[in-house]
Amino acid sequence: MAGEKQRTVKVIKEKRTISDEVKANIKHYNKMKKLIKEALKEGPKTIPEIARATELPAHEATYYVMSMRKYGDVVTGEIDDMDEYFYYHLNQKN
Repeated sequence: MAGEKQRTVKVIKEKRTISDEVKANIKHYNKMKKLIKEALKEGPKTIPEIARATELPAHEATYYVMSMRKYGDVVTGEIDDMDEYFYYHLNQKN
């Protein structure tokens, strides 16, 4: 039974192809994720601080941080002193 499942998975992998566009998008996302993780290694940061540290526009930094938050790479912390932005830090469980 287990052999059939492995064989089926192998057949599916051989038949499916991933487009170059999808591969490029995944590669870009992983690059942005790495940049943000490097910025957050120094400590918790707000979205504007992450944007400055990574030299990304704020809307892109927001997009990637929210994606990372969704998948558990980043955790939301306290709100800043001006009650404007939340601090984000790396999830230590990952």
